[in-house]
Amino acid sequence: MARPVQTPAGILGIEPAGAYHRLLLRAPGVAEAVRPGHFATLAIGGRDSATPLRRAFSIHRADPAADTIELIFAEHGRGTRALARHRPGDTVDLVAPLGTPFPLADTPETAVLVAGGYGSAPMFSLAEAILARGGRVGLVLGAATADRLFGVAAARALTPHVAVVTDDGSYGARGRVTDPLAAMIRAVGATVVHSCGPMPMLRAVTEVAVAEGARSHTAVEEAMACGFGVCMTCVLPVAGPDGATRLVRSCTEGPVFDGTTVRWPEPGGPEPGGTGPGPDSVSGSAPRTTPGSPSAPPVTSLSSASSASSVPSAPSGEPREGARS
Repeated sequence: MARPVQTPAGILGIEPAGAYHRLLLRAPGVAEAVRPGHFATLAIGGRDSATPLRRAFSIHRADPAADTIELIFAEHGRGTRALARHRPGDTVDLVAPLGTPFPLADTPETAVLVAGGYGSAPMFSLAEAILARGGRVGLVLGAATADRLFGVAAARALTPHVAVVTDDGSYGARGRVTDPLAAMIRAVGATVVHSCGPMPMLRAVTEVAVAEGARSHTAVEEAMACGFGVCMTCVLPVAGPDGATRLVRSCTEGPVFDGTTVRWPEPGGPEPGGTGPGPDSVSGSAPRTTPGSPSAPPVTSLSSASSASSVPSAPSGEPREGARS
């Protein structure tokens, strides 16, 4: 787990990035500690705000020389709509870096990186880190529609091994991210698959990776209220080295887990601790509420991107409010 810093972060830029927003923050003392897969939380309003809970976003880029970090987000609810109204010169309260990042080998390795929608945001720094160590990468990017893809050009600038799919076939091949995954693993000779997305996608990606003899590291989607391990809202069942399943905190022990240890929800069923499919989630399960509250405000969700349809395999579309982008 990272050692986070809480600091006022000045907004240097906020601009459209396709269907999303790119947020550039000056964050002294943060960038040098960021690793691929870390996330940040932002307090959107002040003490009297109607959105008291922080919103979580995976960190897209970190520049220690400039003391900046970049976040990618979409407008999906009250908190992200309020964030989109901010302008350069404004200040937000930042806590970062948070969570457990993707594991990186000291020696060269070959990996396939899989993401849906703007869940690809942390994947480019991860790919660069693998390449810098002498490794090779392939990327599989998916979304519900062409306008919801993020980073296709950036992916192709990193590697010739890029597969793009959309649910409706409006860009790339028609299908799900799992459709080209096995072929991509074989094409690059991958020994590990890193993925970022909703639970149904991560489960399906893990199944394909294991079938192809590759390890699977998944950045999970779990609702939470604090982001640093206190509230226990984001727990999910994970098997330990002894084989026993325990509830662990996805904000501290995760969000990145060995996909073979996560006790994934059944396709079409509720996520661990969730309330089942609902209108607030397009990945097949509704966000949790804070324990003890029958109707809590929207919680921060450590998600990346979920599908426009609830399916048992691998969706590639949109996140919940406050998603870890």
